[in-house]
Amino acid sequence: MNNLAKRFATGIPGAFIMISAILWSETSFLLLLILMAVLCLLEFYRLCKDDGVQPQISFGLILGVLPFLAPLLHSAFEIPVNLLPLILIVPSLIFIRELYTHSLKPFTNIAFTLLGFIYIIAPLFMFYLFAFQSSEANDSGYNGGNILGFFMILWSTDIGAYFVGKYLGKHKLFERISPKKTWEGFIGGAVMGTLAAFAVSYFVSSFTLTDWLITAGIIIVSGAFGDLVESLFKRSLNKKDSGNLLPGHGGVLDRFDGLFVSAPFVFVFHLLFS
Repeated sequence: MNNLAKRFATGIPGAFIMISAILWSETSFLLLLILMAVLCLLEFYRLCKDDGVQPQISFGLILGVLPFLAPLLHSAFEIPVNLLPLILIVPSLIFIRELYTHSLKPFTNIAFTLLGFIYIIAPLFMFYLFAFQSSEANDSGYNGGNILGFFMILWSTDIGAYFVGKYLGKHKLFERISPKKTWEGFIGGAVMGTLAAFAVSYFVSSFTLTDWLITAGIIIVSGAFGDLVESLFKRSLNKKDSGNLLPGHGGVLDRFDGLFVSAPFVFVFHLLFS
């Protein structure tokens, strides 16, 4: 089976599961985010484990799951709980725990442990909050259409960039970091992402067409940077893929690298201007 066939064989069932979780309920979406958080953090920490560097995987996973537990308990069982104090002290616990590891690179371990939260968990939580944003002042409930619209634009951009770059790509976009990415691929992705934004605006009314087009522009540009950031990270560690969990796609980090950089920009744009 060639790589393209593997991509489709993995991507179609995966997309179906994700879309179902997004549209079913807030609870199922939160469970999806927790699964993504755990898998991405595990890949991230495994990539970092090299030359004596030992991130605190268990504490990193606790730090990663905590932000989603309070809304999960509220949405699933209507239990109001404030876990913010726990989130605030977990970083301090990471510093304290490092005293007992006897590591030669204690602050490097701490830095990579906390970096997993900054790079993965904070964007995922802002992605969750994006589900509650709307240009309508009286619309503040969970709207899976926002999340699905985001993914439709992101996936369309990735598909356009992949095929146009593969068959027409000649001019390198950022050869030092990612030799295979081309300007032609970027433009192809931008066109597909923009077309997706037009389609999304007809089905998701929480934002205007203008809002969705600006959102698409943000996703197209910041998503490309997200790709490059992960490529820079893997290149610095001499790794080709973040993992092999998803045949044809590499690891989970490889699949969602664009989201980690674009979600904060999209959330802040709508927070300020919608």
